[in-house]
Amino acid sequence: MRWKQLGIISVMLGLGYSAAHGADRLQVREAPGALFIETDALTATIKTTGYVSGVSAGSLVDRKTGAHDLGFGLDIVDWLMEPGSDESYRDKLDRELVYEFNNPHHGKIAKRSIEGPQICTKAKSLTARTITGSDFIAITQDFTYKIAAPGKNTGSKWDQILVFPAGKRYFISSDRITSANDSDSLFLRIDMPGHIKHNHGDTFSEVYLSYLGEKPIPSSEFINNFAPDDKFRYVRPADPANIPRRLIRAYHIRDPKTGASGPWLAGMTLRSSAVSEAWCHQRGYVCMIEEFGGRPIKAKQQFSAAFIVGFFDSIAEMHEVYDAHAGSDYLEVDVNGWRLMSR
Repeated sequence: MRWKQLGIISVMLGLGYSAAHGADRLQVREAPGALFIETDALTATIKTTGYVSGVSAGSLVDRKTGAHDLGFGLDIVDWLMEPGSDESYRDKLDRELVYEFNNPHHGKIAKRSIEGPQICTKAKSLTARTITGSDFIAITQDFTYKIAAPGKNTGSKWDQILVFPAGKRYFISSDRITSANDSDSLFLRIDMPGHIKHNHGDTFSEVYLSYLGEKPIPSSEFINNFAPDDKFRYVRPADPANIPRRLIRAYHIRDPKTGASGPWLAGMTLRSSAVSEAWCHQRGYVCMIEEFGGRPIKAKQQFSAAFIVGFFDSIAEMHEVYDAHAGSDYLEVDVNGWRLMSR
């Protein structure tokens, strides 16, 4: 087994690297196209080729219960966008940037892609760098957007940090954009926490959206398809006083064979004011798209959001963890530790 130290970045070679912290065991194993993460509480896969960004579909496993995420991945990343329509110049757009609305997938909400491609499906390959501390594993990756709408520049950069702490049934993440363009309302579209694959609600019993009150939504509400602007849509209030205290989106896992109740899988955006819009609608699966930013920005400026994603036994536990880190919108990490930051 060989490994190379590059500054604060530990690049894993051969079969992998492991570190012990008390009773905790941390391990990163590298294989072609993927990194495999193990802690005492979780396992996860980070794909570096194919469908990339975030944590790979079905790979976040809770060691306590054996439950795993139910969608296409967690904290998965798409395009840079703005409000408005591309209809007047659609014939000049790269097909990858065309955004059609007035349909069941996007509803009546007019938006336009500013830079692409969609990272998860079109980037194809990302370089993942591993940082190991005494009680955590962190993965960083980035991508520079390569196509842009007419009159816009290419070159905005996306950075993502994923931290897997020992002893925690969740990971901490952040996504940051360094913009190549001026915009009145630039936002990044992601999946947060991730979508829910199901057959008539068999894999989950309910959904919790903190901005709609404390009562969860039963899975029966997601049997038939509906557009994102039909129900359960969140739009950031114009009055800051009306922005919700917490922004948590979660689903309650259940065994599709036995109906037995499992843990909640939650995605928490730690500064609720960062989110400009969020969907939770049915389109063959429950689609949990989230958009953050949506404020004026100049070229070379940055915007970001920070998240906690993982397994919880109750809504009360989600609230407790959220409140301990509320207000954070970026994550920093080196071999000495990780820090949630407020810009």
